[in-house]
Amino acid sequence: MVVIGAGFAGLSAARELARAGKKVALLEARDRIGGRTISEDIGGTEFCLGAQWIGANQHRMAALADEYGFERFPTWTTGTKTLELKGNVSTYESDIPSLPWLHLLELQLTMWRIDRHVDLVPVDHPIKSPYSDEWEEITVAAWERRNIRSRRVRGLIDSMVRIVFGMEPSELSLLRFLAYMRSGGGLNSVVEAENGAQQWRVVGGTQAIAQKMADELGKSLFLSTPVRSIEYTDKRVRVFSDELSWTAKKCIVAIPPHLAGKIDYSPPVPALRDQLTQRFPMGQTAKVVTTYERPFWRHKGFSGEVVCDGAPITIVYDNTTKDGVPALLSFVVGDNARRWGAMPAEARRMQILESLGRWFGPEAKKPVAYGEKDWGNDPWAGGCPTASPTPGTMTVAWEALRKPVGPIHWAGTETAVEWTGYMEGAVQSGERAAREVLSS
Repeated sequence: MVVIGAGFAGLSAARELARAGKKVALLEARDRIGGRTISEDIGGTEFCLGAQWIGANQHRMAALADEYGFERFPTWTTGTKTLELKGNVSTYESDIPSLPWLHLLELQLTMWRIDRHVDLVPVDHPIKSPYSDEWEEITVAAWERRNIRSRRVRGLIDSMVRIVFGMEPSELSLLRFLAYMRSGGGLNSVVEAENGAQQWRVVGGTQAIAQKMADELGKSLFLSTPVRSIEYTDKRVRVFSDELSWTAKKCIVAIPPHLAGKIDYSPPVPALRDQLTQRFPMGQTAKVVTTYERPFWRHKGFSGEVVCDGAPITIVYDNTTKDGVPALLSFVVGDNARRWGAMPAEARRMQILESLGRWFGPEAKKPVAYGEKDWGNDPWAGGCPTASPTPGTMTVAWEALRKPVGPIHWAGTETAVEWTGYMEGAVQSGERAAREVLSS
């Protein structure tokens, strides 16, 4: 068996196949494992600059962390939160944003409407929703204009969309948005830290979990081995890198759809599959970690959490390590990430520090260490955190997302039906693809 991609999807698929007694070759284009997880040294401490959280209901990732002995600790949420919408900065203590009461009422009504829509989307087959055609024809931005009067409430929903997808609301169909929320258990489950998708961090980082999975495969793992082409018949598949080739009965392609579409297939994959991969761009996300001598925001009573609908930062979290290295984590996403990523390094740094200083005071502008990762510049990702089909694609080509093509099967977090776009979804997709191979 050949598995392409050593992120959590490919590692999970290869692990399942190897444990079932199959001979596996796992091929990875990068010189490292982990896909969209990566740990880097920032000021002498390892920090995650890719996917880093295990959600409260993400049982597969929690089980992997426990299996390999990785300690989890909760995301820090204690203290006053900051909200900046349309240039207005406010603070609040509870989970309820600081908005005028009429705006709060509209926000609650909006979230209720979204949850009502989410409940109508089948988790494993979103295009079977009774309103799928209508919802696929409209973008999230257009739906907001029709249903939300307050600019501040729209700004808050826009910020949620940007941080979850790395895309602008105008780039995303309402059906994709609703299906994504459905896969994660609803809007609150996806966007919240406490009891939500950002519940737990991992001592040692999530890439270390991926490394433990890779260690089980031994010499079956091939790094710096980008796959260029795949030849297949009904009974076998042959996979070619720049210098080597592998022949197997089955192949699992566990990389983002747009990268899977760049592989040369012989014979060509069906037109619907080809069209799907052409219409599946990645979101744009950059992560920035700043470390400090002391957690001054905590001393001032702040949680470190900021939500902003301006530029360049959309959201900030307290990213202090389990052993007490004070840090803030800033996300630059969507159009902000595209503009910010094109700036010189010093200009990028200054924009981040100026924003942090506006919210937390002058100490925030004097970090001990600074580190950033712009996923749009990663050639084997092309963006982050996830890819999403362009409006109009789902109702036309969604059936091709997971449907095998001869001996070729598809995995990757974008193909998941549970926690799409997350490490949890990647693991679920890899296990599903492995089951398909084993059962056939």
